[in-house]
Amino acid sequence: MLLGRVPKDFDVATTARPEQVRAVFGKRSTLEVGASFGVILVRGPAEGGDVEVATFRREGTYSDGRHPDAVEFCSPEEDAHRRDFTINGMFFDPISKTVHDFVDGRADLNRNVLRAIGTPRERMNEDKLRMLRAVRFAAGLGFEVDPATADAIRSMASQLSVVSAERIAQELRRMLSVPSRARALSLCRELELLAPIFPDLANWVGSETVWSILVRTLEYLDEGLFTTSLAAICHAAVSGMNGICDSPVVQAVAPQADRQSDQLVKLVAGRLSLSNDELAETAWLVRSSRHIGTVMQQTLADRKRLLGHPCALQLLDLFRAQLLARDADLSAWTFCRNYLAQTPSDVLVPTPLVTGEDLIGRGQRPGPKFKGWLATVFEAQLNEMVNDRAAAIRLLDQLLVADVEVLGQQTN
Repeated sequence: MLLGRVPKDFDVATTARPEQVRAVFGKRSTLEVGASFGVILVRGPAEGGDVEVATFRREGTYSDGRHPDAVEFCSPEEDAHRRDFTINGMFFDPISKTVHDFVDGRADLNRNVLRAIGTPRERMNEDKLRMLRAVRFAAGLGFEVDPATADAIRSMASQLSVVSAERIAQELRRMLSVPSRARALSLCRELELLAPIFPDLANWVGSETVWSILVRTLEYLDEGLFTTSLAAICHAAVSGMNGICDSPVVQAVAPQADRQSDQLVKLVAGRLSLSNDELAETAWLVRSSRHIGTVMQQTLADRKRLLGHPCALQLLDLFRAQLLARDADLSAWTFCRNYLAQTPSDVLVPTPLVTGEDLIGRGQRPGPKFKGWLATVFEAQLNEMVNDRAAAIRLLDQLLVADVEVLGQQTN
């Protein structure tokens, strides 16, 4: 609000104890989500959503690096001093329209500085994830990290390993799916968090050439969904491994390169406990970004498989950003955009003209050969060598006859 932005949500804090909050709103409209920590969920209307109401508190030690061992209810000023960053330690009174600032947060907002409240090491030690939150806040707001806070993060960066993979991944999703993604990744490097987050990638994106191209790629991303940004990072690592980062359009399409990128993405996704969908999307984007540079030379079938994929627009976003990052020609990307605009969806992703039922109707028993026969006919359909069901049936019959002839020759 002080920055003139519309808040996404509001955190409510009060001197009222949890039991008092429940008494005010009624037990049916409240839920104890953290009563021992002074947090009550007040259920709101569908259009407004639920609201967490927390009682002002001070906290004891954090033996697990995340949760306080004990809490004690206190004054607003004491509560402010246990929070993470000064810009997050202010309170707004909606009745008096007054901002209560006990930690000089307003001054840091005016200076565009992200600073930990009190002793930075103590704040980071309470919850190691605050190191990543510092990156996200600073990058998103365009702020600088206070030197003392930055030094504390660098000295404790290796301790990020105690934070669960799920929590780290959640912060990465927030950092890498917004326009400030390049600044966020750069801050991770400056604060020595890159290796703890991406131990399988950090060495390969370490060279200045690979790094500068990666940062520029992230800057040029348009939509920049999380998996697109992650694919850009993994792609840069694979390019660094193979020493091909200077190529304007990476065209290393050897099968071993695809296997290498798949293995790397699987390692990263496993460390971050990503969902199966995120793993599949990222792996496909990295693999396909190694092929799309030759799209104008590909067969119709290969082109349709590439551009008819559900993640094709993400791929084109990544491809364009990679070309711009290398100051390369955009003609291949333009070709793809024009092809998508001019190709009807039923031509790009057609319904197969023949199915297994057609094979069964010809006396064939389901088995391993089914897949090969149907794939051959569908390949011809994608290449527009067969354009209707009659032509597809004729081709299928030819394949069956040819197979019988081969079998006969083998028998003789």
